[in-house]
Amino acid sequence: MLIGVPKEIKNHEYRVGMTPAAVREVIAHGHQVIVETNAGGAIDLTDDAYRAAGATIVDAAEEVFAKADMVVKVKEPQPNECRMLREGQVLFTYLHLAPDPQQAKLLQESGCIAIAYETVTDARGGLPLLAPMSEVAGRMAIQAGARALEKSAGGRGTLLGGVPGVPSGKVVVLGGGVVGLNAAKMAMGLEAEVVVLDKSHARLKELDMHYGGRMQTIYSTNDAVEEYVTQADLVVGAVLVPGANAPKLVNRPMLSKMQKGSVVVDVAIDQGGCFETSKPTTHADPIYIVDDVVHYCVANMPGGVARTSTFALNNVTLPFTVALADKGWREALSDDAHLRNGLNVAHGKITHGAVAEALGTDYTPADKAIAG
Repeated sequence: MLIGVPKEIKNHEYRVGMTPAAVREVIAHGHQVIVETNAGGAIDLTDDAYRAAGATIVDAAEEVFAKADMVVKVKEPQPNECRMLREGQVLFTYLHLAPDPQQAKLLQESGCIAIAYETVTDARGGLPLLAPMSEVAGRMAIQAGARALEKSAGGRGTLLGGVPGVPSGKVVVLGGGVVGLNAAKMAMGLEAEVVVLDKSHARLKELDMHYGGRMQTIYSTNDAVEEYVTQADLVVGAVLVPGANAPKLVNRPMLSKMQKGSVVVDVAIDQGGCFETSKPTTHADPIYIVDDVVHYCVANMPGGVARTSTFALNNVTLPFTVALADKGWREALSDDAHLRNGLNVAHGKITHGAVAEALGTDYTPADKAIAG
């Protein structure tokens, strides 16, 4: 199989779909790889490093999309990239289709086979290809929030860790999953006061067993969310429903009760965000203010630490890339129910139930799409 790796074009996106080490691995399996020139240059993965791994360097994304049997990316294809996809071509990347009907429509029109990292599952019910970026985003949420709390950024002027004689800042994390845990760990490391809200008793018990008095765990209800969010200096939105739009946990009236200069970091923005007032921002212009509350809603947060993120992502995507290349997409998805859960679009059909429901469109089961 010929695998293509284009350079990412989203604002301030420096990650790359395959590292030279990943390229070398798939070539060892008998495949070929073409990489757009300078695809990894921003994170010191040079064209020469890719050539040394066995890849062929091409001059433009158009050549990658025109020639490759499978395109491996990081971020969802932008409209001009969608229009370069063709019937039967495999696309393996993050998609986040639920809040993006335009992308879904373009992918359907292309006839491609679009497999989304974020809906691939594992035997424990986790999302293994989303997890490393969730870890990065959770940790970055506290860095970004701490910076946004500075007065020069529009924040309250609060230091999360406080100082002797001055109380620590209050951090509230909505969701105790991978993002929430990593955000809480970073906040505790800064000696902030940390509260995590979640609807899973089992998860709350697990967090309490591990962190005890360092973290307060609260069962999430509307009342609890309002009580703790309105007292917080920093709120991290870390709630995910696989494939679907994120639930709006904080509405506008609730936000208006928050303290002036407090900060929300909506890590769920890729799936529409869990604050009613959230809208996607970029690393170039990351924050805006609504009702005196600072909003940080960067849709590709891990892109800010692109080198770390690229290696972490490749560690988990590589086995699936190899399987798709070795077996072809039909056999690979037939053999692996967890990879099959990643199929979002095939030959013009939406093949993931939660995505179809969010988009309000017809749903074709993945099994039927594969057989067809």
